Amino acid sequence: MAAPGRRRVTIADVATHAQVSVTAVSKVIRNAYGVSPAMKDRVKTAIEELGYRPQAVARGMRGRTFTIGLVLPHIRNPFFADILDGLTEYLESTDYQAFMIQGGATRKVELRAVDALMDRQVDGIIMVAPLASKARLEEVAKEKPTVVLARHERSSYYDSVFDDDEAGAELVVKHLIELGHRRIAHITHQDDSQARPADLLHNIRSATYERVMREHGLGDEIAIATSFYHEQGGYEGARELLSRSAQPTAIFAGADQAALGALAAVHEAGLSVPADVSVAGYDNIHLAALPNIALTSVDQDGAEMGRAAGKLLLERIEGRMTPVRFSVTPSLVVRGSTAAPGQSGS
Repeated sequence: MAAPGRRRVTIADVATHAQVSVTAVSKVIRNAYGVSPAMKDRVKTAIEELGYRPQAVARGMRGRTFTIGLVLPHIRNPFFADILDGLTEYLESTDYQAFMIQGGATRKVELRAVDALMDRQVDGIIMVAPLASKARLEEVAKEKPTVVLARHERSSYYDSVFDDDEAGAELVVKHLIELGHRRIAHITHQDDSQARPADLLHNIRSATYERVMREHGLGDEIAIATSFYHEQGGYEGARELLSRSAQPTAIFAGADQAALGALAAVHEAGLSVPADVSVAGYDNIHLAALPNIALTSVDQDGAEMGRAAGKLLLERIEGRMTPVRFSVTPSLVVRGSTAAPGQSGS
């Protein structure tokens, strides 16, 4: 950063230092087509040596700000941090910076967040688990290159990055059945989404749970608590399930945050995990691997989703119009929170 009283370094200064034209510097800054690698290295070296920082407003007036917006439902879920890590890692080798904004729990707040990014002239937007309708997302995508994470719908206007939620839910339910559990319960999620229900990940995970239970002759044992994918939601969902006459011996929470709340409810009820109740989650957040938690969980590789979203968005910004759907293949990470009924899991 320039010292107090020192004039701001200009694009002309960079051109002089690199011994190239101002036009050449501008092309490098805009990542324009036709710039040779040698020219790019020369200009970037001059930019770094002089500490030149293009003004965002001026860049926006020229058509590009080299910024992208990341809209998260909230910042409490550790899985979203994995997505951000992957996105940041991908952007490190580019000229782009990501700005994160919280979309909130309602469509109104989410709309304000997206409008704020539009007003700041970001070059593209990544939306994670948005609540908006497909029509609204397409309106955004017609105005700005857009990538949507964690929605399964198809669109001609934006790219999609998502986990194979059906495969992931099947992995965990079959794992519990193979351990010998019959009374397997599930905690699902409710929200303000205007998406088609079949395109929402929590509905896919819940429907898969029911399907796998029926396929194994356990249709009469299906037990679902509809709550929220956060700790309090998992706690309340598990308390409801444990209060039923046919108490479950295993609980599959649709997200790790909810599973953490379920663990608390099980212990509060005077029961132990996994001797009395096995608990499994979804997301494989870093907390799941802590020895005192040791949560069995489905890994959907949030960092890979973030990297994929960054790559697809920059391709969109550079002019690709054909829609792309990128699916992550999940895997099951078995830890100490699940075991055969009545066993310690050690």
